[in-house]
Amino acid sequence: MQTLQEIYKKQKKALFFCLALFVLGWGFTDFKTVFAGLILGSLFGLYNFWILLRKMEKTEQKFAEGKHSLSLGTVLRFASGVAAAAIATAMPEHFDLISTVIGFAIPYVLLLVERIIYHVRHQ
Repeated sequence: MQTLQEIYKKQKKALFFCLALFVLGWGFTDFKTVFAGLILGSLFGLYNFWILLRKMEKTEQKFAEGKHSLSLGTVLRFASGVAAAAIATAMPEHFDLISTVIGFAIPYVLLLVERIIYHVRHQ
């Protein structure tokens, strides 16, 4: 079984590859707002994934110590989603809202695909 840190490192590599493709799409196509939205959403999605990882590690540590843990992890992830949508809404000439939302989900889609591949390889 992989540790959370190993999963996060793989996710970061895959997401940076996607971001590189989005930057190329932004630079060489006429769909600048779409690719800018994908970049914005992906960055906020990566931030959310990092928050989730950090909170899971803290909760695991508190559980091992026998303590109860309350956190603002869900609130922070929700707020970052709202912030990404607010930026895209405030600057529609630079960011497409729908592609921002799609970009926001990309880290989670990559995680799902990576987990499926991992389980297929290890059965």
